[in-house]
Amino acid sequence: MKIGVYICHCGINIAATVDIEKVTAFAKTLPHVAVARNYQYMCSDPGQDLIKNDIKNSGI
Repeated sequence: MKIGVYICHCGINIAATVDIEKVTAFAKTLPHVAVARNYQYMCSDPGQDLIKNDIKNSGI
């Protein structure tokens, strides 16, 4: 099983409260996590492309 973890900054809405880099680094240490990424706006087209590419290339 491969798991992908994607954390959105949501501009400053989430990033102002949550340490995004720390959460991403922690996620990378979890069992079965093959990819952990953060992106400014994960719901944007480039953010969605990151997820799609990981699914295609990493078998997430």
